[in-house]
Amino acid sequence: MMNYKGYIGKVEYDDENRIFTGSVINVRTVITFQGRTVDEIEDEFKASVDDYLEWCREDGIEPEKPYSGKFNVRFTPELHQQAAVGARILGISLNSFVEKSVRDELKAMSG
Repeated sequence: MMNYKGYIGKVEYDDENRIFTGSVINVRTVITFQGRTVDEIEDEFKASVDDYLEWCREDGIEPEKPYSGKFNVRFTPELHQQAAVGARILGISLNSFVEKSVRDELKAMSG
């Protein structure tokens, strides 16, 4: 993964065409890039993000921000209740409980 100006790029290798291809994964807008070397793919990633930001500025639109920090979560009523009770037991808000749970899960995934 690469990070530039808050935009995260994911790269894969296309062995058939012998080229790296990538896309920005933390926005809905399609932003892609490609290159034959590590240096080239990094440069093209940054250039693609800069091109996107320039295009937005020229068209007078606000660039899509990589995540606001807010999202809606849909639970079954039973899970919602269990989470709310768990948060109360820990003495934290439901939001903090969900955030802690996600952090713990991501930490477990990474090693």
